[in-house]
Amino acid sequence: MKVVILAGGFGSRLAEETDNRPKPMVEIGGRPILWHIMRYYAHFGFKEFIIALGYKGNEIKRYFRDQYELSGNMKIDYAHGRVEVCDRDNEDWVVNLIETGLHTYTGGRIKRLEPLLQGETFMVTYGDGVSNVDLHALLRFHQSHGRIATVTAVRPPARFGGLVFDGDLVSTFIEKPQIGEGWINGGFLVFNSEVFDYLQGDTSSLEADALEALAADRQLAGYRHDDFWQCMDTLRDKRLLESLWQENRAPWKVWE
Repeated sequence: MKVVILAGGFGSRLAEETDNRPKPMVEIGGRPILWHIMRYYAHFGFKEFIIALGYKGNEIKRYFRDQYELSGNMKIDYAHGRVEVCDRDNEDWVVNLIETGLHTYTGGRIKRLEPLLQGETFMVTYGDGVSNVDLHALLRFHQSHGRIATVTAVRPPARFGGLVFDGDLVSTFIEKPQIGEGWINGGFLVFNSEVFDYLQGDTSSLEADALEALAADRQLAGYRHDDFWQCMDTLRDKRLLESLWQENRAPWKVWE
């Protein structure tokens, strides 16, 4: 099963990091967050990726090309003009790097990939978020509900601590509670190919157009995930993910 990763946005809310590189190339623990996402999917056996490129897509291409060409040991024979690479230590992935336009919306990017995905069930996620969602359970959920699409619903922690009142008095503080029933789209989606009927062109939004229309047609299932999920929208988010990684507390690191 193929995995589509949306990696073409401008990342304007993380401008401190994205002026010179696309957001999926922002590093956590010395590796792009894109690598973390792919490594997570690969752990579950999903190893064929389609990366939807846009803003500074060449940086993502260059990363994967260099990873392939420069891994392992290298011997350069200057006298005879030969380069030999041996003992490569590459991931066993298939990575399709597809230009989907600089200003294309999220739905439009997926629509452009239709020739590569027609007739298939496939997964989609964003290139800036990590989670410990059980991808096998997600896929079983999608298949058992028989709908065109499934979205992983998450409840992110509130940014600030909360107050509990007793009348007009504050009785206690709550440290960053989860937002009650505020389920949001956390990515980690599964689509049947009928989803392309809900995507019209480059200005089609996956969220505002396709998902809302699917919901109206009762064709969107929601897989509730109430454990770890974190996007990387801001510098604060990046620092949080980095601290989790450095302290060996990264919930998405499920591989050895």
